[in-house]
Amino acid sequence: MPMQALRDYENLTDVELAACFARKEPQAVRLVTQRNNQRLFRAAWSVTRNRAEAEDVVQEAYLHAIPAAASFNGKSSLTTWLTRIAVNEALSRRRAALRRMAAFNTDSVVVMDEYREKLMNATAGKATPEAALARKQLAGVLERAIARLPEPFRLVFVLREIEGLSVDETAGVLGINPDTVKTRAVRARHRLQQMLDPEWKAALAETFPFAGVDCEALTARVLERLGHSGPENTGE
Repeated sequence: MPMQALRDYENLTDVELAACFARKEPQAVRLVTQRNNQRLFRAAWSVTRNRAEAEDVVQEAYLHAIPAAASFNGKSSLTTWLTRIAVNEALSRRRAALRRMAAFNTDSVVVMDEYREKLMNATAGKATPEAALARKQLAGVLERAIARLPEPFRLVFVLREIEGLSVDETAGVLGINPDTVKTRAVRARHRLQQMLDPEWKAALAETFPFAGVDCEALTARVLERLGHSGPENTGE
């Protein structure tokens, strides 16, 4: 039964699920990608600063992960393991791009006053369409501000503050010392606080959305690359 089969996959341990993922079982691929698309996308974006490139990084990260998943031993969570692969893929592309062209220079200036006024006026009472618009605008400002952080700070900030990884988990993903994670996180917050008001924390959950249609489309592309095109056949 399809629903029972789905429940069975959802109850697997990380090691068991990784083994199914390595065998390219469609339901396992779907479950792994849907669980991890947003985190991997955010981690990849923190390196590429480009949504289309970040999506491509995530897709390739899954395809690289599949053959390696057979030897996944559960020393870290499957999500942490996949995040590390995505970050390494993004960094590899970044290094290749830097060899081909001059470093990308973002010198645009973000003016917070207009957004601050809209946010304060729109959110003074109950939720309104104006408040929703202001929060969306602020989320855009946050994305641009985070994009201007130096790459080491940006990676730590996205993983710690947006994805909620612990210091040790972030250190494991990036292969750095936990004390370095703490230092970079503090410096990243300090730089952002020079531009952003206290409301930024509440808006973080809305930054870099990667769900719904975007999430499903990426999962479908991964399945198609693996030869599982069309609606999933779960059997009788």
